[in-house]
Amino acid sequence: MRTRTLLTLAGAVVALALPAAVPASAADTPVLTTGGAAGTPVASGDTLIANLASGTAATLYSSATGTSGVSCTSSQFTATVGDNPTAPGTATESLTAHTFDAATCTSNVVGVLGVTSITVDNLPYTTTVASDGTVTVTPAAGSTIQTTVKLRTLLGTITCVYQAASLSGTASNTDNSIAFANQQFTKTSGSSLCFANGYFTARYAPVTDAGAPVYVN
Repeated sequence: MRTRTLLTLAGAVVALALPAAVPASAADTPVLTTGGAAGTPVASGDTLIANLASGTAATLYSSATGTSGVSCTSSQFTATVGDNPTAPGTATESLTAHTFDAATCTSNVVGVLGVTSITVDNLPYTTTVASDGTVTVTPAAGSTIQTTVKLRTLLGTITCVYQAASLSGTASNTDNSIAFANQQFTKTSGSSLCFANGYFTARYAPVTDAGAPVYVN
C-alpha cells in the first residue's frame, strides 16, 4: 500500500512538472527570428541583407527640412549577426558593407552636374537592435562613421567627406524594415559646393536572413 502511494505521488509530481516545461521554448525566444515574431531563431554568424524599400530613396540633404542634396534609389547593407540573446534584450551585428549605386543617384545642388560615387568608410560598424525596435550604429573605438561623396561639377570632380559619431534608427515588424530619419553628418572636408551638414534618411526593407524576413522580438 505504501509503495502504491509513493508511486502515485511520484506520478503527480511528474505531471505537475511537465506543463511548466512546455512554455520554456516560448520564453526563450531570441531578439531576432525569421518566419514571424517568436519564430525561428537567427543564428550567430548569419548574414542579413536589405535593400531600400521599394519605391523609396536614400537621401543626404543639406538640412533636416529641406530637399537640396543627394538622392539615390538603389542602396544595400550587409550585416553579420553576433549575439542574439533571449528577448527582451539587444542583439548585436557587424555592419560589413553599405553601398549606394551611383548610377541611381542625382543631385539638385546648384553647380553640381551629377554624382560620381558615394562610399561608406571605416567599416565595419557595430549595430545593435533592441527588443523595442531601437537600432544604433557605432564605429570602432577611436574611429568615426564616415561617408565620402564625389560630385561632378563644371570645374571637375569634388570630394565631400561627412562624419557622424553614431546613427539611430528604428526596426519595424510591419514591413521588416530598418529606417533612419534625418541622421546628421558634419562636413569635415570638401569645397564650398559641399553642404556643411548632411541629413541622412532611408528605409531598408525587408531585412532578410537567407531570403527570409527578419522579425524583432
